[in-house]
This record gives sequence, C-alpha cells and structure tokens, in this order.
Amino acid sequence: MTEPDIKKGLAGVVVDTTAISKVNPETNSLLYRGYPVQELAATQPFEAVAYLLWHGELPTFEELAAFRAQERPHRTLTDTVKAAIDLIPIEAHPMDEVRTAVSLIGASDTNAGGSVLDAGGSPEENLERSIRLFAALPAIVAYGQRRRRGEEPIAPRDDLDYSANFLWMTFGEEPDPVVVDAFNRSMILYAEHSFNASTFTARVITSTLSDLYSAVVGAIGALKGPLHGGANEAVLHIFDEIGEASNVVPWLDKSLAEKRKIMGFGHRVYKSGDSRVPTMKAALDTLVEHYDRPDVAELYDALESEFVARKGIYPNLDYPSGPAYNLIGFDTLTFTPLFVAARVTGWTAHVIEQAGANALIRPLSFYDGVGERHIEG
Repeated sequence: MTEPDIKKGLAGVVVDTTAISKVNPETNSLLYRGYPVQELAATQPFEAVAYLLWHGELPTFEELAAFRAQERPHRTLTDTVKAAIDLIPIEAHPMDEVRTAVSLIGASDTNAGGSVLDAGGSPEENLERSIRLFAALPAIVAYGQRRRRGEEPIAPRDDLDYSANFLWMTFGEEPDPVVVDAFNRSMILYAEHSFNASTFTARVITSTLSDLYSAVVGAIGALKGPLHGGANEAVLHIFDEIGEASNVVPWLDKSLAEKRKIMGFGHRVYKSGDSRVPTMKAALDTLVEHYDRPDVAELYDALESEFVARKGIYPNLDYPSGPAYNLIGFDTLTFTPLFVAARVTGWTAHVIEQAGANALIRPLSFYDGVGERHIEG
C-alpha cells in the first residue's frame, strides 16, 4: 500500500475558511478583518480592536462608548474566583491560575451549554461571554502577579480604559501615557493570528459542540507551551543569561554549539521577518527611553544582529515584547498570561465563527505500528 503524504504539524494544510485575519504575502502584513495590524496598533485602543474582531468593523464613537459601558462592570473578580486562585500553589505557573479561573467562570455560567445536545449558546450569548472574559482577564492576571509578590489586590477603575486599568490593577499606580501606549500596542499585536496552535485548539473543541469556556480553557493549555505563547518568557530568560551586549558572541557560540533552540526567532508563517516586530520594537524603543535603559536596547540589537548574520532567521513578536513587558514591570512568569488576555479576543471570534458554520474537526492518521496479532491460547 502506498504511504500517504503526511503533513507533520499540519504544515501547509488548509482546513477551513476564516474572515477574521490573514497574512497578506504581498505586503507581509498581518490583517485583522482587512486592516493592517500596524495601523490598528498606531491608532486604536484595544477595545476598538476587540470590537473589530467580534463584529467585523471598527466601532463608531457611540458603539465604542456602548461597548465600554458593557465591559467595565465585569472587571471585578468574584470572591469565588479569587478563592480558587488562592488555592493554587504560589510555585505553580500563573497560566495554571488563568486556566483555573476561566474554567470556574465558565462553570458559574449555568447557561453555557451543560447539555451535550446544546451547542453552547447563540452568537449573541457567546459574544456576551467573550466580553465578560475580556473584562475579567486583566483582573485575573493582575491578581496573580500581586499574589506572588505578597501584595494586596487593587480594585479596577471605571474611569480608565482597558490598557490603563490593566496596568493600574497590576502596579497600583496610574501609568504614564508612554507606558499605556506601548502596552496597548502589544495587546493589539497579540490579539489574533489566524489558525495558530491555540486558536486551532479552540476551534477543534468548538467543533464538538462544546461551550465557549471549554474552548478557551483548551486554548490556554496550548498557549502555555514554549513553542507557542511561552516563547516570550524564554526570551527574557535568554536576556538574563547573557546579561549585557558584550557577552552575546560567546553566549551564542556556546548555545549554537550545543544545538540549543534560540527562542524569539523564526516563525512558521513569516519567512522574511514577522510583520509585527517593527511596531513592537518601536514601542520597546519608547520604553527604553522612558526608563533610561539603553543597556536593554544594546543587548537586543547585539543578539538580533549576530543571530540573523549567522542563521538568517529573523525575530518574531516575542523577541521585542519580552523586554518591553520587563521594563514595564511585569514578572517574567506573567508574560504568557498577558498573551492570554490579548488573544482571548481572537480565540472567541474564532469560536463564534466555527460554531456558525460547524463541521466536526477529525483528521485521519496513518498507522505504522505492529500488524494485527492475536492472544495465543
């Protein structure tokens, strides 16, 4: 029998259509509903981009105001969710806190599709659930970081937009506009990226007619891996190992000799450089200037230049976002939960899209194990 053409990792396989995002190969631009993400990051608040991903169009002034009024009442965590997070060992990864909190929020929504015959709700109901998760995740992430630092939680503020409030709840200080802008841009850049591993996980779960919360919990599990969302943490660990720009060459010599994978470089989709990097690098540059940390820029530039020269592989979004989050004050372990807070918009948009034209996702496999055999009597 002729062996089938196996597409390991589903590389190059087109499994469905989507109207949410694409990479335009002609301009090397990531498009959200047709808009280049760099334009959105330069001009829009994150709430407007979330609205775009869910509705297909950017909101008018009145629609954005109505969306914000709908989102802000859900920013406060319930005592039940906080108590569940407190049960998780401090030593556990904060992604475990995020996964558990989202699961509990879903379990508390008794209309979320408890029956196996229930597809998990209408598009309108799932949009409401998406907004509640969007609003709650900053509080979950902030609560986790403050808990690990032994600090009291900070209540959300209704007078601050999404990004400013996120920083307020995390650090207890009203952030400088430069920091808010850089953080807002990062969230927009991380919000969506077609059928990546976590989004595809969410769509697979949705295809079984499971509920939106289960799909998001599964996506969080996929994002935890270092080959996906965990890469931004790995970048900061690399920076910590190297220490300063003068150590880049010997560190890279040793790492390449050991055939170590250098995180923050390369991407399955982009072969000529991640289109999101210039926007995030510009945001990092503003933070370097704001915090007077030229050493960070020197290390960044030295490692990028040396690695690209040797391997011809360019940075991905995780490379500039890791040091940017570090300068803002986030713990390294918090980086991937930040990714969750951003990507939940894309995940839920895909959940709604998948449910709207559903087909069970069930690929085939090629068996190469032991042939048929029987128990000897």
